[in-house]
Amino acid sequence: MDIESLKPILKGQIVQYLNLLDINPADIKDDEPLFGGDLGLDSIDSLELVVLLEREYGIKITNPAEGRKILVDVNHMAEYILANTKPA
Repeated sequence: MDIESLKPILKGQIVQYLNLLDINPADIKDDEPLFGGDLGLDSIDSLELVVLLEREYGIKITNPAEGRKILVDVNHMAEYILANTKPA
C-alpha cells in the first residue's frame, strides 16, 4: 500500500474510532492539525488514536513524546504507519 491509498482509509478509521458523526472523512485535510484545529480533538481522542494504531496496524506507542510527533496530522500518521508496518 502506498501513502496516497492509505490516507483515505486512515481518515475513515479516525472518524470511526473517534465517533465523529458530523465529519465526512473526505473533508479532513491531509495536513490539518488533529489537535488544536477545526477537528476539536482532545487528550482522550489521542488515546483512541493510539488504540487505532495498535488494533489496525499493530503499532504500539508507549512514549507520549513519540505519540505527539506521530499524531500531528494524517500525513504524519500515514508516513509512520508505512514506515513501521510489514508489507502483507
